[in-house]
Amino acid sequence: MIVPITGNVTYSITLDPTVWIFDDRKILFEEAFTEKVSQKEPEDELKKAAERWGKEYYHHQHIDPPVNKSISRFEGEKILKNSYVMPIKNFLDNAEIHSDSKEATIVTKDGDVTISIHDLQNSYFLFSLNGKPLKEDGPVHLYYTNGSNKEDPIKNVSKVIIN
Repeated sequence: MIVPITGNVTYSITLDPTVWIFDDRKILFEEAFTEKVSQKEPEDELKKAAERWGKEYYHHQHIDPPVNKSISRFEGEKILKNSYVMPIKNFLDNAEIHSDSKEATIVTKDGDVTISIHDLQNSYFLFSLNGKPLKEDGPVHLYYTNGSNKEDPIKNVSKVIIN
């Protein structure tokens, strides 16, 4: 149930979608393809530069992802009923894709799929369907944020290789 991101990156990372249910960055599947979510404000360039410097300087330290500190009973019940996606961009930023990379290979049980880095950065991983992990055709499905493959996502994703 893990998804490695490897290849032409500074840091190979391993994703564990089973813990994302408690991550504040998750998005309800029903809301994922609305403009409100897709059209996020660009971050301040100075903040980005500071984060890059801090990441390079402190890359050996463990940095915790944003996690819900406490979940009410209502929120817990909601989590166990809904479907969620996770934006991939944050993880790709942490892996630090090399600037000469143009595409990525999505490894699946059904065969490899090649997509552009741009499309990969503008994608979601579906990791929870009706409150349950994707055991049959998972661990994740890849959806483009524009919804163009909403009816036919890339399923059985087991690895991402940056070319």
